[in-house]
Amino acid sequence: MTDQSAAEATAASVQPGGRQRAFTEFWHYYSMNTGAVIGLVVFALLVLVAIFAPLVAPHSPDEQFRDALLAPPAWQEGGKSMFLLGTDAVGRDMLSRLIFGARFSLFIGLVVVVFSLTSGIILGVLAGYFRGWVDTLIMRVMDIILAFPSLLLALVLVAILGPGLFNAMLAIALVLQPHFARLTRAAVMAEKNREYVVSAKVAGAGHIRLMLVTILPNCVAPLIVQATLSFSNAILEAAALGFLGVGAQPPTPEWGTMLASAREFILRAPWVVTFPGLAILITVLAINLIGDGLRDAFDPKLKRS
Repeated sequence: MTDQSAAEATAASVQPGGRQRAFTEFWHYYSMNTGAVIGLVVFALLVLVAIFAPLVAPHSPDEQFRDALLAPPAWQEGGKSMFLLGTDAVGRDMLSRLIFGARFSLFIGLVVVVFSLTSGIILGVLAGYFRGWVDTLIMRVMDIILAFPSLLLALVLVAILGPGLFNAMLAIALVLQPHFARLTRAAVMAEKNREYVVSAKVAGAGHIRLMLVTILPNCVAPLIVQATLSFSNAILEAAALGFLGVGAQPPTPEWGTMLASAREFILRAPWVVTFPGLAILITVLAINLIGDGLRDAFDPKLKRS
């Protein structure tokens, strides 16, 4: 896209109805990806279930029914209608714990993405705008972080900080931060020498205004796609840390922690492992499908007439 076309698009977006036309065009290209629409619907349902968990869940996630230990799902022999997906080893309703677990998993993804996106944008803008030793210092630190396998580095950080949900989220955010920093840096370097930036600089705009007001809004599209994909990565990493016992701690109904506490019953009561695993699979798949749709809608090269 040339500077002239970018200026025309910006001018059109501020005209009456410009934003509505932009959204209509975005939705047109997004809706062409059937998988992305299905992922959006599934994710919207998950968000609603998480928000209204106390109303949707049939039982409290920590309530124990001692007369129904490892009860099978309702459709299997010996199952009870009050426990649709069965119970775990201490008699807690699996469906209720999965519903409340959606809250924790989505909350983890949101917090991790917000923290890593914010810090990554700040570092990336500084590196791409000032270049020189600032760029070298920031990018070398990012390269060191990327040199380690993400799960291994997150595990080491949690081991240093101590097990717990907050420390797990902090470790995952630090691991995902370099992706945003590098992406922002590349976008800023591509935009900083364009005519509209030079014009703003000649008009007397300061460094902060140039970075945050003039350049950054034109770098948002790839960051949104990366944030969506990082959301699913954060849920997976948090589940992995919970499975290893250094993430969310029992009796928190986090899906990875549920898997860890149920692995010894995988042959005797496979439902206690199957349903949390399916919840992670469906959630991550839905978010990845949304990311694919956003990529198709934002990337002009992928747009079809």
